[in-house]
Amino acid sequence: MDQSIDLPPAGSFSFTGRTALVTGGGRGVGAAIAREIHAGGGRVAVSDVDPAVAAEVAQSLDPSGETAIALTLDVREKADFLAARDAVTAAWGRVDIVVNNAGFAKRTPTQNISPEEFDEIVAINMRSVFLSSQIFSEHMRGNGYGRIINITSLAGQNGGTVASPHYAASKAGAIMLTKYFARDLAGSGVTVNAIAPGPIDTAKARLSPEQIARVEGEVPIGRFMHVGEIAAAAALLASDRGGFFMGATLDMNGGLYLR
Repeated sequence: MDQSIDLPPAGSFSFTGRTALVTGGGRGVGAAIAREIHAGGGRVAVSDVDPAVAAEVAQSLDPSGETAIALTLDVREKADFLAARDAVTAAWGRVDIVVNNAGFAKRTPTQNISPEEFDEIVAINMRSVFLSSQIFSEHMRGNGYGRIINITSLAGQNGGTVASPHYAASKAGAIMLTKYFARDLAGSGVTVNAIAPGPIDTAKARLSPEQIARVEGEVPIGRFMHVGEIAAAAALLASDRGGFFMGATLDMNGGLYLR
């Protein structure tokens, strides 16, 4: 049975003077994280492969464009990350926070997955984390401060029963890249962490009432996670108060996976 929740207002953490880039920021989790950081006083670059949705979110945050801008970014392309870095630094001088949220899933039966489809999923979900971390970590290291947050998945921890193998493998790889870059950047003022969500309420639109009831019955807490909850967790990791998290993966799965 679904349970209603009362979340504290967005902006519980201060990001005054900070600048952030959120990939996949035009919808769902990415948009919620962008709103959370902006509500805390941060300047936010909302990036998405779809320029229209990125612009819509950025406009909703600040129609003047002074504290929110939209960028078109295909996370498969290193050139797009370089262009995004240059655009944010041109607008605001530096990049303090990067949230690697963009992702893509296909529930293709294992025997039907082509090499091309496998490579596409890995490029979007895992290689993008490497490219982004590689580019922005050096920028942040030079500034002596930074926060990199990777949105992974429960599927990357336990494989899942619905996730296809290329999706699960790509998300597991993103978790390992989180650990690698965290170790590499330790002591530089730059932290690298991940969040591994389970069922999120935005998925309900793609599910039947029977599927929704089944998921709610499987989750020990008895409901889907609200996007505001993952946004709040991302805000903690992105904030100055989250500086002792390093190489961590925050489990947000309602008790589905305990370790």
